[in-house]
Amino acid sequence: MTERGIKKKLVGNVVSNKMDKTVVVLVERLTKHPTYKKYIRKRSKYMAHDPKNLCSIGDRVRIIESRPISKRKRWQVLEIVEKANIEE
Repeated sequence: MTERGIKKKLVGNVVSNKMDKTVVVLVERLTKHPTYKKYIRKRSKYMAHDPKNLCSIGDRVRIIESRPISKRKRWQVLEIVEKANIEE
């Protein structure tokens, strides 16, 4: 069996984990302005499925495209790249 195409993978920071089994991931990209050739920072928020509730706010995570899980969830947490430094 072969895979059905290549799934997108993105890296971003967790900005919310208040929902059950769901995190909100903020992904930043640098794009070049077509006329002025200046680099612009663009941001996108993605809701990602986190089945074991392992992610916390501030974690750097890698997410992967998946089938629709709910109305706004189309991504899954693949791995936690870097845990947040929580100093208490």
